[in-house]
Formats: sequence, C-alpha cells, structure tokens
Amino acid sequence: MHLVSKPFGTTPDGHEITLFTLSKDHQFEVSIINFGGAITSIKVPDRYGKIADVVLGYDTLAEYVKNPRFFGGLIGRHANRIARGKFSLNGIEYQLAQNNGVNHLHGGNKGYDKVVWKAAGEENDDSARVHLSYLSKDGEENYPGNLSVDVTYVINDANELRIEYRALVDKDTIVNLTNHSYFNLAGSGDILGHELMINADSFTPVSEDLIPTGEIRSVAGTPMDFREPGTIGARINETFDQLSFTGGYDHNFVLRESGDSLQLACKLTERSSGRTLEIVTTQPGLQFYSGNFLDGSLKGRGGVSYQKYAAMCLETQHFPDAPNHTNFPTTVLRAGEVYNEVAVFKFSVEK
Repeated sequence: MHLVSKPFGTTPDGHEITLFTLSKDHQFEVSIINFGGAITSIKVPDRYGKIADVVLGYDTLAEYVKNPRFFGGLIGRHANRIARGKFSLNGIEYQLAQNNGVNHLHGGNKGYDKVVWKAAGEENDDSARVHLSYLSKDGEENYPGNLSVDVTYVINDANELRIEYRALVDKDTIVNLTNHSYFNLAGSGDILGHELMINADSFTPVSEDLIPTGEIRSVAGTPMDFREPGTIGARINETFDQLSFTGGYDHNFVLRESGDSLQLACKLTERSSGRTLEIVTTQPGLQFYSGNFLDGSLKGRGGVSYQKYAAMCLETQHFPDAPNHTNFPTTVLRAGEVYNEVAVFKFSVEK
C-alpha cells in the first residue's frame, strides 16, 4: 500500500491544497483533495487488466472551487434536499439557504464540498488512508451547534474504499453526511447499459419540486424496481410520474435491514469491461441519481464534455427532507451523541 501527496494549487483565499493518492500495486488507486474532501479519481482494471478512471472529475483546483454538480465532494451538514430550507428543532424554526429553487440542497451555499479540510495521510502493509477533519461552527449556513466532523478514506488489499464518517456537536442539530462521486464503470460513454441491483423493496416518492411526499411506496410494478439486476436504460423513459419529474432517476431507496451493522445497498456491473462495484453501508437510504442534469455544458478531466447520463451517483445517506417527516429515520444529532456512519465501495472484475 502506498500514499503519495503533492500540491494541487491554492484557493482564491490563499489555502494551499494537497492531492493525496492511495494505491495498491498500481492496480487500485484513489485520489482525494482536501478542498471539499473530493474524490478526484478512482482507477481500477477491467477483465483484461486495462486501467480506467471510473469517476467524473476535473484537472484543476479552480474547477473544484466552482464544481456546480458536486463531483466527488463530501456533502454536509445535511445532504440532499430540505423543503423550503426550513426545519424545526426543540421548538425553534431554522431557515436555511434556498439554493435549489425554493429548497435547500447539500448543505447550502457553502456546504462541506466547498471548504478546506485539515488532512493527514498514513500508510501500512495492508491499508492506506487519509483522515480529514473540519469544525463547522455554530450558525454556519444557519445550522445550530459547533459540529466537529471527521471523515476517513481508507483503501485495503481487497480493492475496497471505505469511508468513515464521525461527528460530535455541542448543541442539538441535524446531520446527514455522504459522498457525491459520479460513477461510470466503463470509463467513458453513458451508464444506460450498466446493470444495477438495489437492495430495496420501497422508495420515497417526490413531488414535482423533488421533495419527498412522506410516503414510503413499494417498488413493485414500477420502473423503480431494481431488486433484480437490470440495465439503467431499460425503463428510464417509461411513462411514470416519478421519472418525468426528474428526467430519469433521482430518488431515495429504502434499504432492507439485514440486522448487521453493514448492509448491502447495491451492486453495479458493466458487462463490456467486467468491472463491478458493490456498496455496503450503515445508512438507511441510497440516493440513486442517473446524471439527468448533466447537459454537456461542464467539461471535466481532459476537456471531456459530460453529457446527460455520463455517470451516476449512488449516495449512502439518510432520507431527503428527513427533518420534516417524523416517519423517516431521524437526522437529529443531540449534544454529546456521536454520529458514526460507514460506506464501503468494493471493486472487482467479472471474468
């Protein structure tokens, strides 16, 4: 296992940023910057040993400073959407930024994907890691409480990327952390031919403004049913209100509870390369987003234009708008409690 760090530029306000690359025998490589905690690259082989980068990303820090689609970023203080940017806690109503139409998205105008994290790396015989930390002060983006956040990226000799999230707060608040990487296991083209299995019997439908209605609905008989592997493009254009609202998939799936601390969320397979990705997590939900809002206007690594469906997000998290739905798993973190969640991304190859 190897850890290499090098400069990755300077932010407009003068912070020097570092690129950390974790690798195993040059056959599994993950790169992370401490600006936004963003995963900039994940390189894995196909069945013939050919290496490809299987996440979207940029070449420069300036692009990550803008990063309107959150490529690779750590998302917080509260991932996903909150209706009208409002929630109540302990009898107090909080108004957050309305940065996604009338709604709040991914922590606000300056979420955790736009801040500089303290970083330290470590390597040993069977793993390599980068530890990131950030103090989100009371009132930042109008969230209550001083929240100390720690995120650790770890790779091991099983070709797994493990993301460990931990947080403590001195006043009751809400927390929902995730990573916003966009995956394409082919390394190019679109993801419509990828086969996806999601370990969920139900999902949370949304209204036209993409806010959950509060219903938990069965996936049976709908294009949302990925209990058995199917290609993403097979039903994405079916006449179904949920797909028409979003131009594809952008929904939270309610994961089956296995009783174990880590439960299977999904498995993704790209047949031409043989690459597979299996995700297990402690979180109750998986947001599957099929890249509907990519439109070719963003150019990424190597000047490639990212078109619609160029990649997908598979975000392990609590449910969108959870603070406003008592029937959803709570995202309230009480003072003195420990927020502790894990997601593991296991890459392999089918022969």
